[in-house]
Amino acid sequence: MYGDAQVLFDFQKSGGYNGLVAPLRMITVSLMMPKPPPAPLKTPDDSTHILLHSCCAPCSSPIMDDILAAGINFTVLFYNPNIHPLAEYMLRKEENIRYAQQIGVPFIDLDYDKDNWFARVKGLEHEPERGERCTACFDMRFERTALYAVEHGFSVFSSTLGISRWKDMNQINASGGRAAARYPNLHYWDYNWRKQGGSQRMIENAKREQFYQQEYCGCVYSLRDSNRYRLSQGRGKIIRGVKFYGRDDVLPQDSPG
Repeated sequence: MYGDAQVLFDFQKSGGYNGLVAPLRMITVSLMMPKPPPAPLKTPDDSTHILLHSCCAPCSSPIMDDILAAGINFTVLFYNPNIHPLAEYMLRKEENIRYAQQIGVPFIDLDYDKDNWFARVKGLEHEPERGERCTACFDMRFERTALYAVEHGFSVFSSTLGISRWKDMNQINASGGRAAARYPNLHYWDYNWRKQGGSQRMIENAKREQFYQQEYCGCVYSLRDSNRYRLSQGRGKIIRGVKFYGRDDVLPQDSPG
């Protein structure tokens, strides 16, 4: 048996304590049983080399660690033309490159394709977070990831986007599945990276590595909406490029990714 177990005891003692009669009582004792070890990571087609789309260093680092520990070879691909402005894009990308180099993983940097991104989400500027604009954004990023995978001999790709609690995992997985379905024998690995404490390790890694802490998802519209909310709460607008995990002025929260 794994997990928490409760054992109930009937307690009655004629002599009680110091000769007093104790009433019948039910005492609950909680026993912590050992939890099962995590199942080994296994790709959809047993491939030992995958392509990992990465959104940022905080979200990707625990996933990269897990894949590496499982003995699966992988390449990180950075394709996030949604990130605005360019200075923010460069900072997030450089943090991601830093960690990939640190653990010895190949890193692919695709174009900052912002003009096509704006064309893709045209008419969806006022959609809420997790709405149709986000779906269009995920679709575009995964379609490009899938194309790169096919062109470079990968049969499996996955993404770090779903580890953040700010994201709708079903929405992300649906986009990944659609992108993979465009090509025969290509699989989107929809593993739940939040499992086995993934989200918590994301924070621990980010603080240890002192990653840059982004305070909005990435696009100009999420920045707009985040600032509107902050102002409605009596807070100032986001100041980009100044917050880093693990420093005195940073709160322990996960990345919007």
